[in-house]
Amino acid sequence: MTTPLFRPLRALGLACALAFTVTAPLALTAAPAVAADAPSKATAQVKSGLYVTAKEAYEMMQADPSVVLIDVRDPVEVMFTGFAKDTDIHVPYKMANRAKLNAEKGVWSMETNPAFADEVEARLEAMNVPKDAKLVFMCRSGSTRSAPAADMFHDRGWTNAYTMVDGFEGGKRKDGPSAGVRDVSGWRNSGLPWTYKLPESVVYVAKD
Repeated sequence: MTTPLFRPLRALGLACALAFTVTAPLALTAAPAVAADAPSKATAQVKSGLYVTAKEAYEMMQADPSVVLIDVRDPVEVMFTGFAKDTDIHVPYKMANRAKLNAEKGVWSMETNPAFADEVEARLEAMNVPKDAKLVFMCRSGSTRSAPAADMFHDRGWTNAYTMVDGFEGGKRKDGPSAGVRDVSGWRNSGLPWTYKLPESVVYVAKD
């Protein structure tokens, strides 16, 4: 398993925890229970019923290095808004199609990556992650990408598939001069470690 240099201690802990889980699954100390409220928005709800905030996810990862953080955002989005330093896997669930503009919404069409599940699962297998490991899926705000991604893996037998309810950028500010800006909660706004520099060993690079 290759890991970015900026998180060597958690990487070492992840490798040790995964190895220990394979040899002695009953002896591994469980992470503290965390349970964010289930979102009221249907598109943010998951089959597993497992929800965490960004802060809860970080605390869970510090307590249990075998927890895997999976970023499912578009690569360009990651480049311009930042990257969580504790990310283990980055594969986009959806990507913007620059050839299709949604004129009504004024945005590029977001299209599902057909290879998403296979690519993430291949990385998990390469890291020797067991099927009962805790997977935390993170998108921008915890709705139309992290939730369906978690459901996809739940259906594939990864029963501990969490969705991060506030995502990387968090929610939109409701009032004031910055109304509409995503600067409320989320990984980036919660004082958690992040960077603009993308680690080559983790981020998604499209195949030719």
